[in-house]
Amino acid sequence: MAVNSSYLTREIARDNSWFKEIALILGASVIIALFAPVSIPLPFTPVPLATQSHVVLLFACLLGAKRVSFAVLAFLFQGAIGLPVFAGGATGILHLAGPRGGYLLGYLVAAFITGLMMERMTNRTPVKVFAAMGLGNLVIYFFGIPWLSRFVGWEKAFILGMLPFLIGDALKLVVATRSLKSLRFFNA
Repeated sequence: MAVNSSYLTREIARDNSWFKEIALILGASVIIALFAPVSIPLPFTPVPLATQSHVVLLFACLLGAKRVSFAVLAFLFQGAIGLPVFAGGATGILHLAGPRGGYLLGYLVAAFITGLMMERMTNRTPVKVFAAMGLGNLVIYFFGIPWLSRFVGWEKAFILGMLPFLIGDALKLVVATRSLKSLRFFNA
């Protein structure tokens, strides 16, 4: 038994990258979830002013497409099984089917696209990274607005699900870009 134990110990010490990957993915999903309380419900729309989407985009820049996609999947799974991880502490599988469900699905697609863009970007500048995260933000709208329209109609979905958030989202993208700058993320 001691032989197997020391062999296992050597193998873990030699190549523990999968431990690190799992810890990184789960850690990112927990951090996304911790931003659930940082949201402001708006009385005129079912969509709150939330920071989680920009945390997802920030992680897409830092982790790449595959890791961030798994982190967002873990985050969505946490909410689906009943943990209060969605904006404002919302929870449950029914929440994913509600008016905000398209935005949450959009997190996953936006994370993958933004992460992929970052992986393929050879010269990371603040403008390029801002643009990549901006595209990710548009992807979230692309999934969120049609889903919201099922509950409020197309015209109201655009008015209630995108227009009130454009300026705030642009400011959050600036903050995310500046955060990456403070981490010395840019190579140009």
